[in-house]
Amino acid sequence: MLVRAEDGIGLHAEITDDLGAAMTVVFCHGFGGDRSMWGPQREALAGRVRVVAWDHRGHGRSGWGEPGRATIAQTGRDLAAVLAATTATGPVVLVGHSMGGMSIQALAGAHPDLFGTRVVGVLLLATTAGGVFTDGALGVVFGALRRCGLLPVALGAVRSVAPWADRVPWRRRAVGRYAVRHVLFDADDDPAQVRAAQARAEAVPLPVDAAFYAGLLAHDQTAALPALARVPVVVLGGARDRVIPIEHSRRLSAALGPTAELVVVADAGHLLGATHPELVDAALDRLIARVSEGRRTVGSGGRV
Repeated sequence: MLVRAEDGIGLHAEITDDLGAAMTVVFCHGFGGDRSMWGPQREALAGRVRVVAWDHRGHGRSGWGEPGRATIAQTGRDLAAVLAATTATGPVVLVGHSMGGMSIQALAGAHPDLFGTRVVGVLLLATTAGGVFTDGALGVVFGALRRCGLLPVALGAVRSVAPWADRVPWRRRAVGRYAVRHVLFDADDDPAQVRAAQARAEAVPLPVDAAFYAGLLAHDQTAALPALARVPVVVLGGARDRVIPIEHSRRLSAALGPTAELVVVADAGHLLGATHPELVDAALDRLIARVSEGRRTVGSGGRV
C-alpha cells in the first residue's frame, strides 16, 4: 500500500489483515533499516492481530523528497499519515526500534490526544528521548566535535561528500560487514543476521543517511513523554548496545514512570528484534495482554 505523506512523498506500508482482529500493531523500523527487520515479530503475531509495517522516507520502498525534511519531527508526521491511511479505527499498539521509537515520541508530541484513545500501548526498543550519541564511544567523538565547534562543519562535509561516495562500489564488502558487526551486534551474533543488516543498511543511499544525521543529533522529545506515559510502555535495551547505550533506556523508563516496564538484555547489541526475537516477542505479548485486559475492564465498567 502507498501512503501519501503531507509533502506528497509515497510511504510504503504492508498490511497483514486478520479480519477478526480488533487490534492493530504498527511497526516502525530504525535508521538504515526497513520493514523486513520485523520478520520474526510479524510471524509471531500472524493470525492474532492486524499488523502494519512501513518504511521511513528514503528507506526500503518509500520515496525520499527534500533532504531538509529528514527530521524526527517529519518521521512523526509520516507515522501520523500511515496511521490515518491504514488504521482508521480500533486500538493500536505502536512498536519502534531506534529511530522508529523516536518517531513514536514525535507523534506523541504532535498528537498527544491519540495516546490513551487510539494508541493503547507502546513498545520501544534501543531508543532514546534525546541526547543521541552522548554516551559510549560515539559520544566521545561527537562530544569532541561539539566542544571544538566543528560538528556543523563535519555534518556539512558529510552531506557534500555523500553523493560522490555513493558512486564508489563499496557495498557488500567485508569491511562493511565488519563495521555492521562491530556497531550493531554483539560479537557472538549470527553471521547471517549481520549480512542481512548490512544489506538493509547499504540499500539506503548515502545522501539519505547524511541528511538524517543532523535530525538524529537534534532529537529531543522529552516534552512528549507525558503523553506516552498515558499508556503502558515497555522499554527494551541491550546492555552491549554501542549505538544507543543502555543508559538511554534506563533514563527513558525512569522518565515515563510507573506505566513503563524496563527490560535490559544482558548479551544484546542494537538489533534486539533480530538477535533476541523470543524476548521481544514475549515483551510484545505481555504488552498486548496488558492493554487487552485493560480494555475488557473498561468495557465492563471498571477502570484501567
